[in-house]
Amino acid sequence: MNSKKKYTLYSYLVTAVILIWVSANLNWSDSRWSRIVTSDGNGYYAYLPAIFIYHDLQFDFIEQVNNDSINANINKGFVTKINGHAVNKYFVGTSLCLVPFFTIGHITNFLKGLPLDGYAVYYRIFAQIGTIFYALMGLFFMVKILRSYHFSERVIALAIPAVALGTNMFHYVVSESMMSHIFSFAFVNLFVYCFLKFFNTPRKKYFFWGVFALAVVALIRPINILVVFSLPFLAQTSDNLKSGLKYLLNHWKALGFGALIFFGIVSIQFIIYKLQTGHFIVYSYTNEGFNFLSPHPIDFMFSYRKGFFIYTPILFLSLFGLIFLYKDKFRFYTLLAFLALVVYILSSWWLWYYGGSFSQRVMIEYYTYFFILFSLLLQKSRLRKFLTTLTLLLIIVCQIQTYQYMNGYIHWSEMNKERYWDNFLRIDKVINKAEKEWE
Repeated sequence: MNSKKKYTLYSYLVTAVILIWVSANLNWSDSRWSRIVTSDGNGYYAYLPAIFIYHDLQFDFIEQVNNDSINANINKGFVTKINGHAVNKYFVGTSLCLVPFFTIGHITNFLKGLPLDGYAVYYRIFAQIGTIFYALMGLFFMVKILRSYHFSERVIALAIPAVALGTNMFHYVVSESMMSHIFSFAFVNLFVYCFLKFFNTPRKKYFFWGVFALAVVALIRPINILVVFSLPFLAQTSDNLKSGLKYLLNHWKALGFGALIFFGIVSIQFIIYKLQTGHFIVYSYTNEGFNFLSPHPIDFMFSYRKGFFIYTPILFLSLFGLIFLYKDKFRFYTLLAFLALVVYILSSWWLWYYGGSFSQRVMIEYYTYFFILFSLLLQKSRLRKFLTTLTLLLIIVCQIQTYQYMNGYIHWSEMNKERYWDNFLRIDKVINKAEKEWE
C-alpha cells in the first residue's frame, strides 16, 4: 500500500470504530434497542416483518406485536388509507437494503430462543448495523470519488471524519438510523463514482452499475432521482458529456438493458402497491406535496428553525471551494446549477423544515458534491493549516449540537433565534420536559 494512503485507511477505520462504538453505547444494551426502530423509521422498516414474517401488507400485525411486547414501540402513523386500503406512506427501498441484516437478526433471535416477531432485540440491533454498513459504503465510494479528482490523501483523510462526524449524518447513523438518508447516501455515491468512470472511459459495466445505483436511489426515496441532473458536472467537460451520450446511442442494446435494470428494480414498489390496492400507481403521501410557486430556499439554508448551514456549518465552509472551481467554467456552472435545483426542489416541500429532524436531513444524500468542493478548497488554498484547524473545530461544534438536539437544547421542530443563542454550545444544564416540548 502507498504509504500516503495509510492516512486515509486509518481515518476510515477510526471513523468506523467511532460510529460502531457510539451506536452500541446508545442503543444496544438494556432496553435501549427498542429506540432503534421509531418515528418515521417504523414505516421504512415495516415492509420487512410485513413481507417475510406476517405476509400482511395491510400492516394489521402491528397491533398484535404492540400487545405482545412491552418493547415494541411501533407507531402506526406511517399507514395511510387509499380507497379503503392500507398503504405504507414510505417507500420499500430502505427495507430492501436491510434484507441481509434482517435475515441475520432473525437467525440470531432463533438461536437465542427470542421472539421471531420482526421487532425483538437482534432484529433492531442488526438493522442499525445495516445502517452503519451503508454509511461506510457511502464513505468508501466517496474516497474513490475524491481520489478520481486527484486530491491528496491527507485531504481525503480529513474529509472522511468531516462528513461522518462533522455533519448531521452522524446523528442519522447513531440515533435515528432507520431513516432513509444514509442508505441514499451510499447509493448516490455509487452512482457518482460509476458515472465519473463512465464519462472518463465509457464502458458498459460502469453504465450498468450506475443505472443500478440510480434505481435503488429511486426505490429508497424517489425525489433523489434528481441526481441525474448532476451528470453534466460528472462528465467534467462538454466533450466528455457528448462522447458518453454518443456511446450509449451507438450501443443501443446496452441502453435498453440499462432501462430494464432501472424499471425492473423500481417496479418492486409498483408491485407492492398493486398487491395493497389493486393499482400499480399510488401517491402514498395523500395531501402532502410540493409547492413550486412558494419555495423557502433562504429558510431552508439559513433559518434558526432548521437552517442547513446553521446546523451543519462545515457545508457552508465547503462552498468556498467554488472559488477554485470558477476557472473551470463548465464544471462551475453545472455544479452550481445542480445544487441550486436541489435546494429549490427540496425547499418547495409543503413542510420545508421536514418536521422533527436535526438540520436539513434531506441534504445528506448530496454531501459528496459538497465534499468535492471541500477537498478542492483544502487542496488549493494557501490557508491549509487554518482550514484544517477550522474543520476540526466545526466537527466539535457539530458534535455539541448533536448532543444538544438529542437532549432537548435544540428543539426538534420549533427552534428560533432566541433559544438558539441562549443555548449556544451549552451542555451544562438539565433540560426539563417542559423545555423539551417547548414551542
